[in-house]
Amino acid sequence: MTFIFDMLKPYKLRLSFALLLKSLAALADLMIPFLIAYMIDTQIPSLNPGESLLPIYLNGGLMVLIALVGWILNVTANRSSEYIASRAVETLRSDLFLAIENLSSQDIDTFSKPSLISRMTTDTYNIYRAAAIIQRLGIRAPVLLIGGILLSFSFDAVLTLVMIAMLPFVSLIIFQASKKGIPLYKENQFLLDQLIRKLREFITGARVVRALSMNDYEMDQFRNINQTSNESEQYANKVMARVNPMMNIVMNIGLVIVLVIGAYRLSLGFTQIGAIMAFVTYFTIILNAMMGITRIFVLSSRAAASSERVEEVLHTDIDIDNGTSLYEIKKHVPHIEFNHVTFSYLKKTNQLKDVSFKLFKGQKFGIIGATGSGKSTIAKLLLRLYDVDQGTIHIFGKNIKDYDLKSLRQNIGAVMQQDMIFHDDIAFNVSLNHDDQDIERALKDAQASFVFDKEDGIHTELTASGTNISGGQKQRILISRALYKKPDILILDDATSALDYQTDQQLRHALQANYQDTTMIIIAQRIASIKHCDLIIYLDHGKVIDIGDHKTLLKNNPGYQLIVKHQLGGAVL
Repeated sequence: MTFIFDMLKPYKLRLSFALLLKSLAALADLMIPFLIAYMIDTQIPSLNPGESLLPIYLNGGLMVLIALVGWILNVTANRSSEYIASRAVETLRSDLFLAIENLSSQDIDTFSKPSLISRMTTDTYNIYRAAAIIQRLGIRAPVLLIGGILLSFSFDAVLTLVMIAMLPFVSLIIFQASKKGIPLYKENQFLLDQLIRKLREFITGARVVRALSMNDYEMDQFRNINQTSNESEQYANKVMARVNPMMNIVMNIGLVIVLVIGAYRLSLGFTQIGAIMAFVTYFTIILNAMMGITRIFVLSSRAAASSERVEEVLHTDIDIDNGTSLYEIKKHVPHIEFNHVTFSYLKKTNQLKDVSFKLFKGQKFGIIGATGSGKSTIAKLLLRLYDVDQGTIHIFGKNIKDYDLKSLRQNIGAVMQQDMIFHDDIAFNVSLNHDDQDIERALKDAQASFVFDKEDGIHTELTASGTNISGGQKQRILISRALYKKPDILILDDATSALDYQTDQQLRHALQANYQDTTMIIIAQRIASIKHCDLIIYLDHGKVIDIGDHKTLLKNNPGYQLIVKHQLGGAVL
């Protein structure tokens, strides 16, 4: 609840006005039973035969006017409440998106992508519903409850005390339900994360699933998760659904007691018919107010669980501190230097162990090794997607942690294994909404001239993940994106695996001719893609097995010789 109140603080003036309207509307509702009792007990008995009914008509007209004013006030306040709730959640989603954007890769791995999606969508929606209902009923229900009790005292104090005696039982019901509800809703949101994860897996791997005839297996997996999530939701709803019937039982028992005692007091002349009618109406109003409070607690229980999940992301400390130094090229200093770098994703098994190498500006650096040997990890550390556990990384003699992240990454062009093609045209995917002037150059250098043969050229629309182009075309567009900003460091992580040998060779020639001052890090499985590099590092299980140029490794390293034998038939090219 505190989280929601803090979220609504920027709108306190408009919120105060809406709550004032709600209070006035509630007071209007409380006035009508009072006027009805006055009409029945005072006006009608005092009428004489043939006397004008104008006072009764005026009283009736006043009640209609009050009801109409109350309706207008309620509608206006409700619209204002919905506006405030929607704007507040809009701001919350923006803050949450920014927080997710600033999360390190390690944090994203910890939360998981499905969970972050669920927090951004379902959890914020739950908070929106609670924020809206708190505004709509948060002031109206207490005003009706307290006002109804006070006005009931003016008619019959004894009957009012009977009614008040029911309230502790109602409060106990609400408290117990809320105590159980929050953990249940939190568990339900966790299961929803699993549901989203399975859905994302299926959508992403739909082609693989169909190609391997795994539809039935995936359907069973989804059905199990869906059933578990549904059962959790049903159980939580069953627990919270007990509140209204139990409250009805308590309040209806109280109403029966009130009517019995009221009839007894009426027969003794201690009260009047109009007062009994007004009292029953107030009792109904109080019952509805308690139901409104119950609804607030039900939605707030769900929102409380969601708020905890959202706050976890918002309050996550950024574990990659941003430096202040701007990227600056220095001569006669190693461009990139890894000094005894050790790193582990889960802090259990090291993906890199004591890795050291040194590159000078304009050199080409090849990385080769078996799957899982830590090749891509080097690229991620250089981009500061993660920070090293031990050792240091220097660029132009300065610790990479001292650089401003934006300045650092603006000077690095990277094509990673899981890079994203956005649902937009080719021009956007290459320039990422910057100027179009260098797009043609980048496409030509990346051997992506096929773009110019398309009817719409660089404005050809691409689907999400680039499903309407081939794998080789997708890789060339991604390489174009990396080359677009003329980077000082170019990272190609298995970026040419889908290219034919001729296109791969043409790309290497273009890079050699047009990017001589760019330091290149080429991660590949093909010997042909790295054998021209000035320096090649051979990794195995995160360890540097050997380092040197192609000829040196081919002469001295048996593992490298075996790779060459399998790929090139042992030829020294």
